[in-house]
Amino acid sequence: MSLVEHLYELRNRLGIALVAIFITTILGFIWYETSLFGLPNLGDILKGPYCSIPAANRAQFTSDPNQCVLIGLAPFDQFTLRLKVATTAGVVLACPVWLYQIWGFITPGLYKNERRYALSFVSAASVLFVGGAVLAYYILAKGLSFLLTVGGGVQVTALSGQEYFSFVIGLLVIFGVSFELPLLVVMLNLVGIVSYEKLKAWRRGLIFGLFVFAAIATPGQDPYSMIALAAALVVLFEMAIQFARFNDRRKARQRKAEGWDDWDPDSPSPIDTAPSAIDTTPSTVSPSPIPAPEPVTYQQGLDDVT
Repeated sequence: MSLVEHLYELRNRLGIALVAIFITTILGFIWYETSLFGLPNLGDILKGPYCSIPAANRAQFTSDPNQCVLIGLAPFDQFTLRLKVATTAGVVLACPVWLYQIWGFITPGLYKNERRYALSFVSAASVLFVGGAVLAYYILAKGLSFLLTVGGGVQVTALSGQEYFSFVIGLLVIFGVSFELPLLVVMLNLVGIVSYEKLKAWRRGLIFGLFVFAAIATPGQDPYSMIALAAALVVLFEMAIQFARFNDRRKARQRKAEGWDDWDPDSPSPIDTAPSAIDTTPSTVSPSPIPAPEPVTYQQGLDDVT
C-alpha cells in the first residue's frame, strides 16, 4: 500500500472507532439513570462506595436519612457530569471495537511471531487494567470512609457530583494504568534490556519506589488506597521478576545447547567465513552487446571544463 492508501485506511478505522464510541456513549447516557440488562444504573454503581459510608458522616440534603445524594453547584453541573460519565463508559464499552481497529491497522506490518507476542501483550494488558480498576473500586469505600471521618464530628464533608466522580474515575484509571508497569518489565526482559540479575539487585529500591509512586499517584492520598496500590504492585513486580528469572534460565540453556558460551574469546571464530565457490558454468544466454558511446562534440571556443 502507498502512503496515501495507509492514510485512507487510518481514516476509515478511526471513523469506525469514533462511531462505536458515539453509540456506546449514548448507551452510557441512558444507563446513567436507567437499569439495563438487569444491572443497576451506572450512577448508583459509581455512587455505591460513597453511599456505603454511614449516614452520620455524609452531608444530608433531604429529610430521609437513608437517601444518598450528591450536590451540584452550577446549573449545568448535572448535564456535564452525566455526559462525562457517559463518555467514559462509552470508551470502555467500545474498547473491543477500537482495539480491533488498532490491531487491524498494525497487523499487516508485523511478522507472524510478532503478531503472536503482540496479541498476548494486549490481552494481558487488558486483564491487568480491568483487575486494577476492580481493586480500586473495592478499596474506594475504605479510602472515602477514612477521608470523610478523619475530622471526627467537627465537620461533615459535602461532596459535589463533579468532585466525587472525578475522584472515582481518576482512581480507577490510575490503578488500571499502574498495573501495566510489571508488564513493561516483562517486555524489557524479553527483548534483553533488563536481566534477572539486575532486577534482583534493584529489588529493594524498586519496592521503595513503588510505595513512593503509590503515595504520589493516588488522588486522595489516603493510607488505604496507597497501601493497596503499593502492595498489589509489589506482588505483580515480584511475579515479573520471577518471570525474568525463568526466562533468563531458558535463554542460558539455549545458548549452552548451541555452544555459544563454550567459545574462547581469544581464539579465532569457529564460524566458516570462507567465500563460496563461484559458478563457472558458461551461460547459455548470450550477453547483450554494449552500445558504442556516441561521439562527443565540442563547441568551438569552449574548453573541456565548460
